[in-house]
Amino acid sequence: MTGVFNKPSWWQRIKPLFTGFDIPLLLAIGWLMGIGMLSMYSAGYDHGTRFVDHGRNMLLSIGLIFLVAQVPPQRLMAFAIPLYTVGVALLIATALFGITKKGAQRWLSIGVTQIQPSEILKIATPLMLAWWFQKREGLLRLPDFIAAFVLLAIPVGLVAKQPDLGTSILVAAAGLFVIFFAGLSWRLIIPAFLIGAVAISALIMSEEAICQPDVKWPVLREYQKHRVCTLLDPTKDPLGKGFHIIQGGIAIGSGGLTGKGFMKGTQTHLEFIPERTTDFIFAAFGEEFGLAGALALLLGFTALIMRGLMIASDAPTLFARLMAGAVTLSFFTYVFVNMGMVSGILPVVGVPLPFISYGGTAMVTLGISLGFLMSISKARRFNQS
Repeated sequence: MTGVFNKPSWWQRIKPLFTGFDIPLLLAIGWLMGIGMLSMYSAGYDHGTRFVDHGRNMLLSIGLIFLVAQVPPQRLMAFAIPLYTVGVALLIATALFGITKKGAQRWLSIGVTQIQPSEILKIATPLMLAWWFQKREGLLRLPDFIAAFVLLAIPVGLVAKQPDLGTSILVAAAGLFVIFFAGLSWRLIIPAFLIGAVAISALIMSEEAICQPDVKWPVLREYQKHRVCTLLDPTKDPLGKGFHIIQGGIAIGSGGLTGKGFMKGTQTHLEFIPERTTDFIFAAFGEEFGLAGALALLLGFTALIMRGLMIASDAPTLFARLMAGAVTLSFFTYVFVNMGMVSGILPVVGVPLPFISYGGTAMVTLGISLGFLMSISKARRFNQS
């Protein structure tokens, strides 16, 4: 008896690569990318090739989402130790041999180009911590959490020393989210929040005394002290340190309910908004699209974050659950810190607004992060089928 086997067509062979994607997550990403391109055209059409480059970076991010989504979570877990080890080694090399720009030693020359190793740790740190807790599943004790905090403190300390406060905040937040989802006791979390609230209140009440030029702050550098003091009272230096905050507030406030209109932002196009295509693009967006546009943008971020948390809650393994939760809440950190600093409620730090701000490295990180979410969602759907 002769059996006849039909070879699968090329479409049958590649079809699995295009199935299983999380549609609600894709819709949220598409919504934010659309707003990002609209914002960049308005804010950066006369800013060299920013708009075209932003579109290229978007395509790169989409490609990374597609590629990473093809890798099952258990295989992604195998990258935890190598990626974390290489990342920390590069941070140490940066501290020893790094290139200094604008007073910060953040870049490392690798011959053909320069890289910023701290970006690697935005992914490597939560990946390593999720791997650690997966290996300790069912056996977690206090020493395991102490070891996790040590694993987190190493990259955060090295990045903060460069100095790069914005990236160190993002790395720390991503790691802390993993530790929280792993089961850190509220008895440890609540006292930390209370101490932070008391410290912030004391800082605000003693602003007049501690912001004097001759007062030195422990741990923080002089420029970081200036950022905090400028946040507390930007009118003390309206043409210097306070210029960013004041102009950002004016732009957002002048947008009103519906904004001044597409490409009609006076603060934006008369160059009053600094970094209008990068860190302060939300001010330009708020001026042209007003409260309505800001709510549409927040709707997209909220949808992405809510969908990410749903994916995390249904994840098939502890590793996938921790990684999905950390990636999702890292997006919240990006949005909260960026919008907070532009609105004048947080110090000015270099944190981009996902998909909206210009930046190739940040877009690569976002693409890989969302690829993780897609991979975890596909694995959940596969287990249910």
